[in-house]
Amino acid sequence: MDVHRQRTDWRSWTAPEDAHAHGRALRDIADHAVHRDHAPTAGRPTITEYIRATSAGRVPSLIPLRVERMLASPFSFFRGAAGLMAHDLADDPTSGITAQLCGDAHAANVGLFGRKDGEIVIDFNDFDETAPGPWEWDVKRLATSLVLAGRVAGVSEKHCRSAVHDTVELYRRAAAALAAQPFLDSWYALADEKTLRRIGSHDLIDELQDAAAKARKNTSAKAAAKWTRRDGNGDWRFVADPPTLTPVSAEVADAVVAGLDEYTTTLPDSLAALIRRYTVYDVAFRVVGTGSVGLRNYLVLMRGNGDEPMILQVKQAIGSALAPYLGLAPSRHEGERVVRGSRLVQADTDVLLGWTSVQGRDYIVRQFRNRKGKIDPSALSHHDLDDYGRLAGALLARAHARSLDVRVLAGYCSDGESLDESLVRYAFSYADQTERDFEELGRAVRRGEVRVG
Repeated sequence: MDVHRQRTDWRSWTAPEDAHAHGRALRDIADHAVHRDHAPTAGRPTITEYIRATSAGRVPSLIPLRVERMLASPFSFFRGAAGLMAHDLADDPTSGITAQLCGDAHAANVGLFGRKDGEIVIDFNDFDETAPGPWEWDVKRLATSLVLAGRVAGVSEKHCRSAVHDTVELYRRAAAALAAQPFLDSWYALADEKTLRRIGSHDLIDELQDAAAKARKNTSAKAAAKWTRRDGNGDWRFVADPPTLTPVSAEVADAVVAGLDEYTTTLPDSLAALIRRYTVYDVAFRVVGTGSVGLRNYLVLMRGNGDEPMILQVKQAIGSALAPYLGLAPSRHEGERVVRGSRLVQADTDVLLGWTSVQGRDYIVRQFRNRKGKIDPSALSHHDLDDYGRLAGALLARAHARSLDVRVLAGYCSDGESLDESLVRYAFSYADQTERDFEELGRAVRRGEVRVG
């Protein structure tokens, strides 16, 4: 969704009630009940075909590790299969309301991070798959992920159902609340402990406070103390910890460092001047999370004033897994797509977030361990899962409100008890499909069609 290329009719004002009415009218096109059913789509790849297709361009030696992580649980499989779900969503009816999607809005992609003023906020935090598309795709992925996370945690089907229901209900309620606010107020809406209290997620507050305390300590200085060392000559290096952290060749290190010049052109002038004050001491390769295993990911150790460490992450960006099913052309630069999507969806992004190219591949660049933290949804009790779902639903509505007319969305979702029930039904149906896919991946490994390890 390139807001810079949109033409605007600056003289036409839309009354709130007209926008709301337009949204309600869209239910004549896609009634709430149409969202309840999931059916396998024509031409659906086998799991072996999916793994092979999505392994293209990844570091070959890391592909078995990706499969191993996907086999940890059905929820882990789901986290690594955004493209498979996009294939299945492509034929689903939608309201026609387009948002800048998170793209991979599963429950484990809600996390904590530090703002530039040092405060810890909560938001969706992984935008590798971001693209403009139907808002329903994000909501369905979030709802399904809560069922799968709850099942891993041993939460009963009844309580998983309650968590999904509350997630969708809070999405609707948050959209309605944002639709009633001045545009600027809704644009800068942030999530913190007060947000949890407002939406009734009291049981989760202790979990959040513990995660926030850990996040405040999760800095470049802490990472440098753990993963680097200095020798008698004054050299400052990463300490290898294979397979997670490994050295790179001089050629690769030079290419990564050379890419920092392009990166600085994607930052505001003041921040470009700031980052140029640092000196690079070392570059290492680090394996990243489930969906990104096998993509190239580098850590850059930099030294600032005195013994001040700074670690940048230079992470490969490939095309969104959703793009083929949304009819979108490849982006001119996939790192730029991720960064622009992040800036549009998040209420507050990393100030050093930018993009670059290294050896002909696209990358994003950001601070590593920027006071980041998380709560594992697959380890929550049924009380906490319910609270977590409410939080995630409200956050997703706020994220979508930044790229669409939330008044139209609120109109479509109004009187939405039937929408809640439809999406609960969908979430359980697709969670069952995911468990079947997970079992098929295990069989493919046992047949020797897919390597693991």
